[in-house]
Amino acid sequence: MSAPQNILIRGVNWLGDAIMALPAIDRLHEAHPEARLTLLTHEKLAGLWEGTDHFTEVLTFAKTESPFTIGHRLREHHFDTALILPNSPRSALECWHANIPRRLGYASRWRKWFLTDAIAPHPHAVPMHKRLPLDIEYRITNNLPPEKYPPRAHHIHQYLHLAKQLGASDEPTTPTLRLKNSPSKNKGNPKIGLIAGAEYGPAKRWPTAHFIEAGKILIEKHQAHLLIFGGKGDVETAAEIANALPAEHTTNLAGKTSLAELVTQLAECNAVLTNDTGPMHVAAAVGTPVIVPFGSTSPELTAPGLPGANAHQFLRTTAPCSPCFLKKCPIDLRCLHDITPAQAAAAVARVL
Repeated sequence: MSAPQNILIRGVNWLGDAIMALPAIDRLHEAHPEARLTLLTHEKLAGLWEGTDHFTEVLTFAKTESPFTIGHRLREHHFDTALILPNSPRSALECWHANIPRRLGYASRWRKWFLTDAIAPHPHAVPMHKRLPLDIEYRITNNLPPEKYPPRAHHIHQYLHLAKQLGASDEPTTPTLRLKNSPSKNKGNPKIGLIAGAEYGPAKRWPTAHFIEAGKILIEKHQAHLLIFGGKGDVETAAEIANALPAEHTTNLAGKTSLAELVTQLAECNAVLTNDTGPMHVAAAVGTPVIVPFGSTSPELTAPGLPGANAHQFLRTTAPCSPCFLKKCPIDLRCLHDITPAQAAAAVARVL
């Protein structure tokens, strides 16, 4: 089979996953340096790629567009290969309707018929099954240790495994967002980002009171200036944090930045204290150390940066029910309450 020359990459729909897919994109570039790489992404993620050089072209689609409308629009680009990163039937249907001759993606129900290369799951992939109440009760009653996973279960490897089918190496690299004009880090008193939201749900959110207390410690010990980030749904939480801290040491940017502006602001920070959320991955990908309390999720599966590296600080819980992968904790959120503000502030100090 001839080498692909005009490749469509059907991108993922979540910010964190878009960053975790970067090593696969880089390996694909390495394997086919002369090929055109075009990204098809949801319009909400378009700002992530502004001012970067990862793709020859970035195409977007709206939530309201049907797979057939998108597929018809793709035909004029005459792609010879589609690498389909999401597992949804819709993403495969788009590329099938675009008449792309070779279509690679993971085989799953209802979509393998739209693929020419239906790839079996990565051998080390771990499904993130939500824990049932009975399982949570059993683990707590028996005081079991938090569940851990093998290194190659990290989601980075799932995307690399797909790229491997097109001749790319599956050895991981550090997810790096290549900015054409990369801002410099602050040289004076440290600029530290706080991200207290998490779009997935409250089970991923370290308590707001903990963010406030950690912020007070960082201001007292490091004379830090705190940038509070968040989306429109985080405005109230961000205001609560900002109102509890000295005004001269805080800037509340929640709901005020575009995605492209968020990338730039995170790149200027000296560190970011954040929940396990999409902007966490962005901060790490622009070279900013992140400090992350992990409770309902697992760093072995979705930690930022290169799996196994020590560039970032991950604060682990000892709660037996962790990780549960639930959106809302059915008990008392002990996994995150037990990670103290002092622990977080000390972790920030280690990376400054």
